[in-house]
Amino acid sequence: MTPDETYDLIVIGSGPGGQKAADQASKAGLKVAIVERERAVGGTCVHLGTIPSKTLREAALTIATLKRNADVFDFKLKDDMEVSTLMRRLDTVLQSYTSFISQHIGTSGGKVYLGRASFIDKNTVLVTTVKGTKIILGTKNVVIATGSRPRTPPDIPVDHEHILDSDSILSMIYLPRSLTVIGAGVIASEYASIFSLLGVRVTMIDRTPRPLMFMEPELTEKFLDNFTRNGGTYIGNAKAKSVEWNGLQVRAVLDSGEELLSDKMLVAQGRLANVEPLNLDSVEMELGRNGVIAVDGDYQTSVPNIYAVGDVIGPPSLASVSMEQGRRAIDHMLGEKSKDAIELVPIGIYSVPELSSVGLSEEQAREKYGDAIVIGRANFEEVARGQIAGIQDGMLKMIADPQGKRLLGVHIVAEGATDLVHVGEMAILNGNDIDCFLENILNFPTLGEAYRIAALDIANKRAKRASKKPEPRIQKLLDEAELN
Repeated sequence: MTPDETYDLIVIGSGPGGQKAADQASKAGLKVAIVERERAVGGTCVHLGTIPSKTLREAALTIATLKRNADVFDFKLKDDMEVSTLMRRLDTVLQSYTSFISQHIGTSGGKVYLGRASFIDKNTVLVTTVKGTKIILGTKNVVIATGSRPRTPPDIPVDHEHILDSDSILSMIYLPRSLTVIGAGVIASEYASIFSLLGVRVTMIDRTPRPLMFMEPELTEKFLDNFTRNGGTYIGNAKAKSVEWNGLQVRAVLDSGEELLSDKMLVAQGRLANVEPLNLDSVEMELGRNGVIAVDGDYQTSVPNIYAVGDVIGPPSLASVSMEQGRRAIDHMLGEKSKDAIELVPIGIYSVPELSSVGLSEEQAREKYGDAIVIGRANFEEVARGQIAGIQDGMLKMIADPQGKRLLGVHIVAEGATDLVHVGEMAILNGNDIDCFLENILNFPTLGEAYRIAALDIANKRAKRASKKPEPRIQKLLDEAELN
């Protein structure tokens, strides 16, 4: 079968992983084609996930700030508030971002085909456009970056009008009065906290005793406190036995017999890899657990000239990681020496408040180093910038080795946590001593001061454990902290 066009590389999917793979390949002089099934480049991240949800989050935070300053601003949210009004900037953001991506791809020498891709063989891809036109593309190599889609439980009738998933939740016209959220993972927690901040009565239901079970319990405890203060309710160790739209509201009956009624429901119980349309049987590609594409450490599939990156290969399903995977896949494709595996990955959850972690958790540190590890904490009410910005319920937790010297992990819950965590990430990567936070200058007032406070906490515990006074330089810092 003669191809209509031939390329050095075809990238299927234009989300974060696909974009970076295409960009890296174009910079190396390869002739690149991108196939994207949506109406524009960017993938789910841009059009349905990360950017839309974060735009809504910014609106919610702005409203919360206005409410907090009610003595200055005469503010009230309209009863019939349209969701699109809260996301007024979204179209501008999307247009600007997709325009940038398209322009960047064009200047890099790539070509974009809008349509569905499927393999004919390992070197031939069929693209079917929205109008039904079929285009055959030949290639030396392929990167699959088709992402994922919401998993719909068979016993929950998602109709995308009353019972929604994470792709359709923002298609609501009006802000509901009440919302039931099935799930307690990242997406569920982000949307639940955002809508509760907007005044929606939100109830989260999950089998787990607390949301975000993979995060530090101290962080999720503060998240739940904030969620509850904003009117939210979490029902743990529970399962929705039945769900239906009764003509007026969504009715959910729990396994305990409790009945819940709400205007809308969000079902957020994980995601599935987008592999079905690809016709992978034609290339005899191996799949891993849960239907993801199996890859090796260089993101190479069982078919040597085909690579896969991003959500389609499974966790951690982070845009930041997908980008690096895309770059590394192309490096290997070009014959460059394999890099060390990505071990230190910062996790950022854009709930209200934000949660972010990097390095070892307390449990992991205890398993590896024993119960002698040293933990330092800084509450944001101790930080001047936290008081100024109204961030008083946050916390930074720092985990050090038994000597109280080497930094092992950092865990933060507070607005700005996803930015703040990178300081700890760089310290861990560089093998910095805890005392580096004590011996160097940090701007005042900043949230970064929390690192200094947590480090002082560790230094103090380190000295008490040794049954001796801290070193003079550390004692001086401790005395200053007491005075402040």
